[in-house]
Amino acid sequence: MVSNSLVHVLLVSFPGQGHVNPLLRLGKRLASKGMLVTFSAPEGFGKQMRKANNITDQPVPVGDGFIRFEFFEDGWEEDDPRRQYLDQFLSQLELAGKQAIPQMIKKHSEQGHPVSCLINNPFFPWVSDVAESLGLPSAVLWIQSCACFSAYYHYSRRLVPFPTEENPEIDVQLPFMPLLKYDEVPSFYILQLLILSWGRQFWASSRILDPKAPTATVRGDFLKADDCIEWLNSKPPSSAVYVSFGSVVSLRQDQLNEIAYGLLNSGVSFLWVFRPPPKDSVFEPVEIPDGLLEKTRDKGKIVQWSPQERVLAHPSVACFMTHCGWNSTMEALSSGMPVVAFPQWGDQVTDAKFLVDVFKLV
Repeated sequence: MVSNSLVHVLLVSFPGQGHVNPLLRLGKRLASKGMLVTFSAPEGFGKQMRKANNITDQPVPVGDGFIRFEFFEDGWEEDDPRRQYLDQFLSQLELAGKQAIPQMIKKHSEQGHPVSCLINNPFFPWVSDVAESLGLPSAVLWIQSCACFSAYYHYSRRLVPFPTEENPEIDVQLPFMPLLKYDEVPSFYILQLLILSWGRQFWASSRILDPKAPTATVRGDFLKADDCIEWLNSKPPSSAVYVSFGSVVSLRQDQLNEIAYGLLNSGVSFLWVFRPPPKDSVFEPVEIPDGLLEKTRDKGKIVQWSPQERVLAHPSVACFMTHCGWNSTMEALSSGMPVVAFPQWGDQVTDAKFLVDVFKLV
């Protein structure tokens, strides 16, 4: 039974694994300190999380508090092709969320568990508008590096020169940071879509916190992990390459082929996390070359999902080929695993710069 006296924090997450994981870690940390935490995201991804993690609508004890899950409908059919276009999907999530979240907050208040604070990640800036309209405090959990935060800040304030369409090869020198070559600067498509329209409010009210999450069994994976660990247990120490490009990046077929035949010709064992884009995706359909696993015999394993932190800590893994998303970057750093950096866009190019040139994790 959840006490009505517990401080109630509502977390609202964009439906992406790299967004859910850090926000859920923060939620577990808050719950462990004696709070009631409600974690919310769009229902379409809630279905995947429930299937992969046996999530129910009942509060789960974490430390001295509780965490629970509650999802909201986004107003589109599951097979709506507009889901594949980020700008359209974000607009729809804002439209639906601005109606659903206040209703959720009102319901909890009527049930004796009034929400005291809202926390969201950067892709859902409208949550701060909802909080302000209801007179509730709110906060944003930044899910990229401080280097990217600094780049976005200096770009939005026009404090230093950045590459432009007219001058695309301008290198960027930010205070107390190594020089970023023009192709090492984080891309600003999402920034222009989200943060600049929201930036004045964000920069004026923000404070940087450093949460450290506790160990807990509550997870927010979208897929169940395959039998990666058992396979790695059969391999000698430092003999396998781990390949994963996160849950969002989609490679071209020629890139996929080069990686596949590079692994095959190297003769090393490899564990590759590969999930082709959905059939109705805006990404081109790609597939692993025919016969790859047969040619590698027992040296190769391809899975759709893996418990990445456990994989990186496994003694059989020798290096990590990564897209350099921030979660993967932090997990590589914490495990001390050497990396082969293959960034694609966004903050990944800047993360790769720091992994290779600053932290020397190669």
